[in-house]
Amino acid sequence: MLLKTFGWSFAVTALGLVAAAFYGGWTAFGVVAILAILEISLSFDNAVVNAGILKKMNAFWQKIFLTVGVLIAVFGMRLVFPVVIVAISAKMGPIEAVDLALNNKDRYQELVTDAHPAIAAFGGMFLLMIFLDFIFEDRDIQWLRWIERPLAKLGKVDMLSVCIALIVLLITSFTFATHAHQHGGAHVDKAQTVLIAGIAGLITYMIVGGLSGYFEDKLEEEEEREHEEEEEAARSGKQKPAIVLAGQAAFFMFLYLEVLDASFSFDGVIGAFAITNDIVLMALGLGIGAMYVRSLTVYLVRQGTLDDYVYLEHGAHYAIGALAVILMVTIQYEIHEVITGLVGVLLIAWSFFSSVRRNRALAASGEGTDEKAEVSSGV
Repeated sequence: MLLKTFGWSFAVTALGLVAAAFYGGWTAFGVVAILAILEISLSFDNAVVNAGILKKMNAFWQKIFLTVGVLIAVFGMRLVFPVVIVAISAKMGPIEAVDLALNNKDRYQELVTDAHPAIAAFGGMFLLMIFLDFIFEDRDIQWLRWIERPLAKLGKVDMLSVCIALIVLLITSFTFATHAHQHGGAHVDKAQTVLIAGIAGLITYMIVGGLSGYFEDKLEEEEEREHEEEEEAARSGKQKPAIVLAGQAAFFMFLYLEVLDASFSFDGVIGAFAITNDIVLMALGLGIGAMYVRSLTVYLVRQGTLDDYVYLEHGAHYAIGALAVILMVTIQYEIHEVITGLVGVLLIAWSFFSSVRRNRALAASGEGTDEKAEVSSGV
């Protein structure tokens, strides 16, 4: 079962790491490995969300999502999107940006370094909003209760996450951005650039969230209509048109999943800029991670064990929050990519072992109350 589900991911991992070694030696090998681990860590909650919705779809639409959807995720968001970011930030055409990245790496590195404040502000705000919206939501299961419980109460204030994000952006613009790092070790004032880029990241997040909410509402409407037709069919003794209705509901599910997948892919791509500016290594690492997202989604659907490790989603979002802070700091200071990658890995590992301890405590007690789950987490 494991080999059947993850076989393609293992194969892509091997090919990607070998290609990285040939491309840039052991250093490139290590960077790709860190990127792949980071992408997998950040995307685990993506797989959980995908699986929760995917299991409601019929076999045809499941296959569409796991084929067409993966092509969009791998080639669209993780390969094309980094080129677009570099092209926009460096004010050049996409073809020119790719040619520069492959044939004039020194000049490409200079352009990306100079554009990094804008990239970091844009991505940092996007990631920060994902983290804030998660941490301010009132949840039945809490991991770090001493943090999450009071923040959930504060989250009842409308638009609090947006206000905090804007405050962080203003502070960043007038601190780190005034001495932004540029190639050659120089520092320049990029306050205006960081402010504009950060606002653009916030707007992008709100658009993605709005689209996700729209498709989610459509999905709920379809489910309600399906339930009403089932009741009507039961009263009249007629058989409802199950295939047509399932197709409509599945279509909206597919659209909703694509928007969600794009948003999760976006944070992985943005986070990758905190580790490397090499577009080839970025594509290899994120491509490997994207394959594992597909495999994890399939595995979770087939096994039906979405709730086994309940704190992993928390760990992934804390990793996103950490990346947001790191991106903002890197506007002025350089942070080694190993540190950036390990922060996410350690948070995911911590949340995983907390989940294991919770499960063991529940099994020993024979009870499944939220209170016991919280105590057994050790935090």
